[in-house]
Amino acid sequence: MRRMITYRGFEIHVELTPAAKDMFDVTVQIKGGENLEVLGVRGGRIPLRNGPFTERWAYLIAEIAGQAAIDVLLGPVD
Repeated sequence: MRRMITYRGFEIHVELTPAAKDMFDVTVQIKGGENLEVLGVRGGRIPLRNGPFTERWAYLIAEIAGQAAIDVLLGPVD
């Protein structure tokens, strides 16, 4: 299952992989922007730790992690 969220000119790509009944492992990939190499191995997929998660939590945690990574790159929103 996949979802794409836009944030501050970037795309946060979230992919869920079934791990158990109604539980998912989640990876995040950030695309766009000029300094993408700062966010992982040239924008590679980054698995999130402490899973598996329910579907709802997986998407929420992935979105927050992606937004935090972009905020680190760009600085705080004014």
